Amino acid sequence: MIRLLLALLLAIVAGPARADEFKPAYLQLTETAPGRYDVLWKVPALDEQTTLKLKPVFPPGTREVTPRRPSYVGGATVIRWTAEVPGGLYGRPIAFEGLGLTRTDVLVRLARADGSEQLERLNPAVPAFTASASPGPLEVITSYTWLGIEHILLGIDHLLFVAALVMLVRGKRQLLLTITAFTIAHSITLTLATLGVLNVPGPPVEAIIALSILFVALEILRREQGHPSLASEKPWAVAFSFGLLHGLGFAGALAEVGLPENSIPLALLFFNVGVEIGQLIFVGVLLAAAALARRLTGGPVDPRWAVTLPAYAIGGIASFWVVERIFAFGSA
Repeated sequence: MIRLLLALLLAIVAGPARADEFKPAYLQLTETAPGRYDVLWKVPALDEQTTLKLKPVFPPGTREVTPRRPSYVGGATVIRWTAEVPGGLYGRPIAFEGLGLTRTDVLVRLARADGSEQLERLNPAVPAFTASASPGPLEVITSYTWLGIEHILLGIDHLLFVAALVMLVRGKRQLLLTITAFTIAHSITLTLATLGVLNVPGPPVEAIIALSILFVALEILRREQGHPSLASEKPWAVAFSFGLLHGLGFAGALAEVGLPENSIPLALLFFNVGVEIGQLIFVGVLLAAAALARRLTGGPVDPRWAVTLPAYAIGGIASFWVVERIFAFGSA
């Protein structure tokens, strides 16, 4: 059964205590004039003195025309400066020293003077960024779709919430309604927050997202103890309510990389599409594994521990996140 799969899933994802990590190293290049760029380099750090040994290497001839201005913000060292690249960056790669020795990817965003943008995610297999001419719609679609997929599949707290919903729901029709309600809700707040209509501080949102996971875990246990509630009878309502909060979390991740000024609706749409694709992949894997488990066990074997153990695990992880994120308010 799917609950047996969830027990295994939790053993895998419970290891990293920090959830919703969307923190690769980040290089932002803003073209202000031909060959002139404002540079922001953000790299993970334990503290102000201990920074990941990773740095961008610009093409030969690059000159720094302003001094570097470092600061330490929320687990990362942020350095700003202005650089001049004779002839511009187009067709000339930026390498990353130390990338092959770390487990951190690098997200690079180039904001061109014409308002268009280029966004790429680098890793040891793709270790350099090469600026290209202004992109067409296909590049925007591809970049932001993959960005959405990566965010949902790397966002452990979002995945645990979806997994808990799947445990709570009974029946394919109810599952479809629940996932649809979650999708509609987080699409609404993702759009409103990204466009600046809503402006909610990130730390409280992250804490309430963790609280939403804890709530659903408790509702699973209540149902198993014979105390059905609105959450178990109408899980779509819970999915919609908390989906509004999760949409704000997605918006915070998107704010890390921004939107191309000349393609905001397209980029926003396909980031959301990517989130949905990632979510459906996750649900599909759960359902496929549940079907395999039924085949291997020869029937719907579902002992009580197979329900309560994952629910307690989900609730325990979520409780830790609630406390951790509340204590993080002061350092935000």
